[in-house]
Amino acid sequence: MIELVSSERCINCDLCVQVCPTNVFDAVPGDNPVIARQDDCQTCFMCEAYCPVDALYVAPFAEQQIIVAQAQLEAAELLGSYRRSIGWGIGAKPAPDQSFRLLRGG
Repeated sequence: MIELVSSERCINCDLCVQVCPTNVFDAVPGDNPVIARQDDCQTCFMCEAYCPVDALYVAPFAEQQIIVAQAQLEAAELLGSYRRSIGWGIGAKPAPDQSFRLLRGG
């Protein structure tokens, strides 16, 4: 489930708003998009995959919300980890062994 939009990293491109198949986000003119309908998140990771600046964190738990701290996510390199694991982004390479890391959170 989507848990975080980093206000420090987000560049307000609204790609997450555009690619979300369940309309979880609301665009805010001149500001970061907001998670408006978190319970509608299907944990598809599309928003995280398309985020060009790794500003999103989707937890692998589809049925429950969890409390996250951005500093801990950054320290564990979890912001944008799905995007990196599928080989998207500058200099990224697919790393199939990373899927286990995503599921166990570190």
